[in-house]
Amino acid sequence: MRSRFGVAVALSSVVAIALPTLLSAQAPPASPPGWTVPRLADGTPDFQGNWSNATMTPILRAEGRPLVLDPEQIVTMEGRRQSLIEAEAQPSDPDREAPPVGGDGSTGAAGGVGGYNYFFIDAGDRVAWFNGEPRGSLITVPADGQRPALTEEGQRQSRERLTFTRQFDQYDNPENRPLSERCIMSFGSNGGPPMLPNYFYNNNYTIVQTPGAIMIMTEMVHDVRIVQMGEPRRLPQHVRPWMGDSWGHWAGDTLVVETTNIRPDQWVFAGSAARFVPSESVRVIERITRPSDHQLNYEFTVEDPEILTTPIGGEMPFNRLDGLLYEYACHEANYALENVLSGARSQERDEGR
Repeated sequence: MRSRFGVAVALSSVVAIALPTLLSAQAPPASPPGWTVPRLADGTPDFQGNWSNATMTPILRAEGRPLVLDPEQIVTMEGRRQSLIEAEAQPSDPDREAPPVGGDGSTGAAGGVGGYNYFFIDAGDRVAWFNGEPRGSLITVPADGQRPALTEEGQRQSRERLTFTRQFDQYDNPENRPLSERCIMSFGSNGGPPMLPNYFYNNNYTIVQTPGAIMIMTEMVHDVRIVQMGEPRRLPQHVRPWMGDSWGHWAGDTLVVETTNIRPDQWVFAGSAARFVPSESVRVIERITRPSDHQLNYEFTVEDPEILTTPIGGEMPFNRLDGLLYEYACHEANYALENVLSGARSQERDEGR
């Protein structure tokens, strides 16, 4: 009979061999020897094509988790996600009971009455790899992977905004509903800046370059961002388009984009615990390089000294998407939003309000 010690040693050896194998299988493939950055006719790096930033690596780092994950952590995290995907992909019971009238009070995409099941979800099932490192968070600055504290002015504005919004019910006006529900901006912070995953679906982008401008089309919700190249000719302070006023230049093979004039109703890091309402002086700096044929490196820094005590920054990959992007025909603002508001008015009448 083999001893328990012998079995333990054997299992440890198998794990020690298996983990590096799994790790190498999950890491992005390396470019072939001799690969060089593709270039356009003007000599600038070619970033064109379809890309995805879908990942299960969160924006903020969980307490106690390192920036660079070890093999065991990767296997555990990705294994749990795969188990969830397999469980949620099971056929629905055709004999299940109908949802309760008016829903069950829960929030989210299903609305308590049934909605998307996991067949339609593409939240990302792999951790993000940046410069050969599997990351525990997208935020790298501050070093703890958390959003910096708010300044005194930032706290004051937050209290003031909370007092103002408490006078409304969430279904009183169209303006009380999220920008994404109104089909104005992407879910989460897909459109940016910074451009981050929404951990739901459609984390895809199309990039088209010309010498004078770079177009970044976000699938969610068909937002188009134009980065003008050259010496910035900034918009007046009172002109604040969605996704701000972006100007870019090349620093060697790095595309550097600086964005100002961001709207205060377009929250930075929207949809995450890192979110905050920016001041008029907020500035976002993005840096994009192409380290391989199948990946872009994306770095960002957000500076808002009026609201944040220190800048916040991060790193993440955009992976090549071998597929086409189709129109995301957001419909909520066409008729669903009207139904939501009229339903709330009907409920108020029933309650005698």
